[in-house]
Amino acid sequence: MFTPAPLRGTKAEQYAALGAQARALLHGEPDPIANAANLSALVYHALPDLNWAGFYLFDGNELVVGPFQGLPACVRIPLDKGVCGAAARTRRTQRIDDVHAFPGHIACDSASRSELVVPLVRGERLVGVFDLDSPLPARFDVEDQAGIEALAAVYLESLP
Repeated sequence: MFTPAPLRGTKAEQYAALGAQARALLHGEPDPIANAANLSALVYHALPDLNWAGFYLFDGNELVVGPFQGLPACVRIPLDKGVCGAAARTRRTQRIDDVHAFPGHIACDSASRSELVVPLVRGERLVGVFDLDSPLPARFDVEDQAGIEALAAVYLESLP
């Protein structure tokens, strides 16, 4: 049974604790869908001011919605569209303070104002992206980016 611990301390300490919780939650489970589902739930419930947290998985052509927490989402995202597509295409994290100012933004949830998307790359292979949305503008800072990138690495390490 997994019991989450409350996050305390600085933001860096909170992300370190969340990383330890993620490693414990995913430990020994090789199924990528199960691990994506549990990591989405962990992050969504641990971090404040999120309205969506989840995965888009690359099917070889485009991103397809995977496990997530939040309102129903866009099902398919081409690599040339939106913040998720940009992260997948460039294989670089996208930290967007105002999604409405992002060229080609896809409004799956009109309440979203800022977004953080981490590409999931294993070796040379694009696995997908880990996507967080917030109804607050500029919700994500450099510490959030580093913390979520570390959690994405925990997910990638769990893959068979």
